[in-house]
Amino acid sequence: MAKKKREILVGTSSWTDKTLLASGWYPKDAKTAEARLGYYASQFPLVEVDSSYYALPSEKNAALWVERTPAHFTFNVKAFSLMTQHPAQVRALPKDLRDAAGEKRTVYPRDLDPAVIDQVFEMFRGALMPLHSAGKLGTILFQFPEWFTPAPQNKDYILQAAAKLPDYHIAVEFRQRTWMDTEEHQRWTLDWLSEHDLTYVGVDMPQGFPSSIPPVVAATSEELAVVRFHGHNDEN
Repeated sequence: MAKKKREILVGTSSWTDKTLLASGWYPKDAKTAEARLGYYASQFPLVEVDSSYYALPSEKNAALWVERTPAHFTFNVKAFSLMTQHPAQVRALPKDLRDAAGEKRTVYPRDLDPAVIDQVFEMFRGALMPLHSAGKLGTILFQFPEWFTPAPQNKDYILQAAAKLPDYHIAVEFRQRTWMDTEEHQRWTLDWLSEHDLTYVGVDMPQGFPSSIPPVVAATSEELAVVRFHGHNDEN
């Protein structure tokens, strides 16, 4: 049996990042969203959609992304903040979900009925279906916060989240050091992810902070492996 061809894809987080726009990398005539994505896709085979963390993506935009990129281009997409136990701005929620937040301006998943969170997952899933149908959806990046410890209920949550996106592959990035702070913890974290065919996201990031994760690279899924380079500076 022939071995499956493996590829290494390299890209950036967002094609509209402010520093990227300010760098002069884009041609002067690439001033629209369509032109910038088209140029970006001519230079890189992969991009990470960052805006989906702050607001649910739309099916219309996903369809436009399909139209504006080559056949083999890949989009990795960040999960919406409420899907990863982060807070969300109420104004970022779809209109039909805002009433569930009451008078709050910012909500955590615990502030909302579980049925509302299920709706969020379903909206996210539906919005990305054009990418999936076109073969351009890579993975959904679940970037969990530093308060997301390796407790049994949190491991259960990861599995539940994956089950709510049955058509899509899930990649997991931790910001809580106890998932990976010792060799023993690394072993059982990676073994657990492997058992459930979930991709571990290796990170190159500054060390010495509460959210620092050691730079461990591991393949825990037959589907793909992911490494993210956060950059280094004196502050974070």
